[in-house]
Amino acid sequence: MLNILLVENELNNTLLENALKNNGVNTLKIQYSPQFLALAKESKPDVIIFNLDTPSEQLISDLHTLDQQLPLPVIMFSNDGSNDTINKVIKAEVSAFIVDGLSNDRVNSIIQVAIARFRQRQALKDALEEARSHLEDRKQIDRAKAILIKTQRFTEDEAYHTLRKLAMDRNITLGEMARNVIAMAELLK
Repeated sequence: MLNILLVENELNNTLLENALKNNGVNTLKIQYSPQFLALAKESKPDVIIFNLDTPSEQLISDLHTLDQQLPLPVIMFSNDGSNDTINKVIKAEVSAFIVDGLSNDRVNSIIQVAIARFRQRQALKDALEEARSHLEDRKQIDRAKAILIKTQRFTEDEAYHTLRKLAMDRNITLGEMARNVIAMAELLK
C-alpha cells in the first residue's frame, strides 16, 4: 500500500483525497507551508502529490532541495500551464505535471506512470554517477601509474600490475589504492 503526502492549497478540497482513497492508498493531507521539507522527511511518503493553482518560487526551491536530500516521485496537479511554470517544474524533477486534468479514473494510472518515470530517472542518475566514479578512478589509476613509472622505473604494465596486487593484498579497490599511492607521493615530496 502506497503512502502519499497530499499537499493542497485548501484543506477542504476533497476531490483528490477521495480519488486516492478509492485507489486504496494511505494519505496524509497537508497545506503547503515553510515546514513542508521537514514534514516530507518525517513522514517518509512513497509519493508526494501537489494540488495547487500555481507552484510558488519557494515551492520550486523546496522541490530542488527535496530531490537532492530525499528523492521521491512528485506529481503536481495545477491550473497553471504556462511555459515558464512547466520549465520550472521540469527542472525541479517533478515526475508528472498535470494541467487541468484531475479526474477520479485517471489518478491511479498517473501515480503508476509517475513512479515508473521516477525510477527510470533514478536509474539514469545512478548510472551517470557510476560512470563519473569510474572515470575519476581511471584518472587516479593513470596518475598513480605515472608516479610508479617515474619513481620506481616501472613499465606501464608493471605499474598497473603492482597497483592491482597492492589493492588485492589490502582488499581495497584499484581506485582506492591509486589514491593511496598519490597521497604517499604527495607526502614524500
